[in-house]
Amino acid sequence: MSKLWVPREYQPACVDFLIRNPRCNLWAPPGMGKTTTVLNAVDIMYLTSELQRPILVLGPLRVARDVWSDEARKWSNLSHLITSPIVGTEKERLAAVRKDASVYTANYEQIPWLVAYYKEKWPFQMIVADESTKLKSFRIKQGGRRAGMLGKVAWLPSVDRFVNLTGTPSPNGLMDLWGQQWFIDQGKRLGVTFAAFIERWFYREAQNGQAHFGRLKAFKHSNDEIIGRLQDVTMSLDPADWFELEQPQTTTVKIHLPPKARAIYKDLESQMFHELEGEGPDIEAFNAAALTMKCLQLANGAVIVRDDTAQPPVKYVQHIHDEKIEALESIVNETAGPVLVAYNFVSDKDRILKHFGDEVAVLSEKSGMKRFKAGQARIGLAHPKSVGHGVDGLQDVTNVLIRFGHDWNLEERMQMLERIGPTRQAQSGHKRPVLVYDLIAEDTVDETVLERHKTKRDIQDLLMQSMKASRGIFDRRAA
Repeated sequence: MSKLWVPREYQPACVDFLIRNPRCNLWAPPGMGKTTTVLNAVDIMYLTSELQRPILVLGPLRVARDVWSDEARKWSNLSHLITSPIVGTEKERLAAVRKDASVYTANYEQIPWLVAYYKEKWPFQMIVADESTKLKSFRIKQGGRRAGMLGKVAWLPSVDRFVNLTGTPSPNGLMDLWGQQWFIDQGKRLGVTFAAFIERWFYREAQNGQAHFGRLKAFKHSNDEIIGRLQDVTMSLDPADWFELEQPQTTTVKIHLPPKARAIYKDLESQMFHELEGEGPDIEAFNAAALTMKCLQLANGAVIVRDDTAQPPVKYVQHIHDEKIEALESIVNETAGPVLVAYNFVSDKDRILKHFGDEVAVLSEKSGMKRFKAGQARIGLAHPKSVGHGVDGLQDVTNVLIRFGHDWNLEERMQMLERIGPTRQAQSGHKRPVLVYDLIAEDTVDETVLERHKTKRDIQDLLMQSMKASRGIFDRRAA
């Protein structure tokens, strides 16, 4: 059941900024409500006839497929904004573009298809680039293909609004800004070409005595000058200005299991339900406990399977989905600076390492801890058991914790948070809030674990209640 969206203290000013500035940037970390802010602004602009045609939101696949539709449905005063995700197979995309909607969403990979499909009949009055750093590769000539194709339609007479949304506009340095900003002003503020931008604010650092082959570096004055030029079309939100520093700011990031994964999960859940009913009060019964672990693994994306028919028996990892990997990537890209990531199963550690490569430092390894503390890795990956008591200095590296996987152990969960928590931030002189992101697979045991940590209720009681609810069985204890 949807509820009324009530804006946070800073959101009305953001809504007003978006309405008054047809082409602009909104910079804010995940969890500060960029999606609902834009939806509210769009709703007002439809009511006042400022918008008379649909809008297009571009984002990573998970964001385009789920996040915008979920947020619109979640709030009763925004649920009338019909969304249509243009994702999937060509048949599914064709059905989506033919649907009557106010907000169409698509992943960046669909830009060439959309441009080719609509040709000169581009229907969207407003374009929103969610995680706009995907456009940093734009150049007048050459550059990234998707950003280049978007550039062909971004300045059509029919497109009179464009919004860049991101938490980190320049994760790899100031050079990331030019491509994004071109969609706002066609180079008016930072230079009509990327070459002009580089020539004005960067120089090559000499390498082996040869300046021509050195790395590009910004002049000392470049940062202030560039940011100053963007101020009139940019609203930037700092969590430290709006949240209490004494408490972590926690955001639940929900992901949806794909249909195949959901079917497998339901089968596992059904087996666990029967095991729990038959075993009485002891949650540690082998089969029930094992099935619970399997459900947690599947929620993360991969299940550890034992093949007893082999001699000797072998274990292997069965990949199911990448929804949490995609969600993790979005937050890492949207969050300024390095992040601390908690995993629960070795299979998840291996998958994260495979996906992010050299960007990851494993903190249980001495070399990994050294790399992370030296700022040489974007992700510090750790199991809660490995960074509990005795680990110090992480608060100087990051103020962001992302929980990829979850476990029943509340003490370990809290100990990991305390490595970068508000107390340690304050002790080290950092005046910044601690940001925590829980990746939760919707309608899975992930939610039960989270409820356990919030209420400390009996594990079996929670499992039984949640599984009965998923089957529509009335539970008097929950009434």
